[in-house]
Amino acid sequence: QVQLVASGGGLVQAGGSLRVSCAASSRTLSTYTMGWFRQAPGKEREFVAALAWRGGTTYYADSVKGRFTVSRDTDKNTVYLDMSSLEPEDSALYYCAITTNWTPLTVRMSKTYSFWSQGTQVTVSS
Repeated sequence: QVQLVASGGGLVQAGGSLRVSCAASSRTLSTYTMGWFRQAPGKEREFVAALAWRGGTTYYADSVKGRFTVSRDTDKNTVYLDMSSLEPEDSALYYCAITTNWTPLTVRMSKTYSFWSQGTQVTVSS
């Protein structure tokens, strides 16, 4: 079982930047893909970005493409989500998750992921 700890959320003004992190307990992440999802009050959880640990292929939701960047630190078993040009619509609880069974299509589906972090709150003020 893999434990994930998300951190780094906070309050930022519109147009600002923020980084959230996800640290994984597993030392064998090479077969995993790590994803970021978010959920705003009254809305369903939505895909934000994902990174395949082996090879580093990345995937983004259209709504964040060009503004968000997902990256990894292999020494720290940590994935980062760098968010820039933030908008009030980006306000949500952000979760990271991990999967070993995915395709480029299913990587965007929350049901693909087996283990989840607790959420970290990102609030963007207008």
